[in-house]
Amino acid sequence: MSSLKRLQNELLDLSRDPPDNCSAGPVDDDMYQWQATIIGPDGSPYQGGVFFLKMEFPSDYPFKPPKVVFTTRIYHPNIGRNGNICLDVLKDQWSPALTVSKLLLSICSLLCDPNPKDPLVPEIAKVYLKNRREYERQARKWTEKYAT
Repeated sequence: MSSLKRLQNELLDLSRDPPDNCSAGPVDDDMYQWQATIIGPDGSPYQGGVFFLKMEFPSDYPFKPPKVVFTTRIYHPNIGRNGNICLDVLKDQWSPALTVSKLLLSICSLLCDPNPKDPLVPEIAKVYLKNRREYERQARKWTEKYAT
């Protein structure tokens, strides 16, 4: 059960030194099911929003990445309607050296710096590339509607 020990250590680290604008912990007493919270980063169209995510850890964590989905709706080219996140460290760039804390910071970074070249939602990526002001207006609107 090295995955359980690793998750317990990560939870302890998160409580001692939480990443900016992020928190996470187990749902009930299940160490393999966590809820995370990300506060919309200042200066982004998500500023002021509170976004919830579900994290499911496989039994062979940290050798396999957790499954992470937004449960709060968000307007973003790399986050699908069902909450799935298109992020390399959740797929082929995963490393056992990554932690929940680093993963949450990567997701925060994605909020500030979308990757329209690898979109999960091509329509939003088009808006982002062609009309940044409209993209930011829509993202703020969704943040006010779903994340406050």
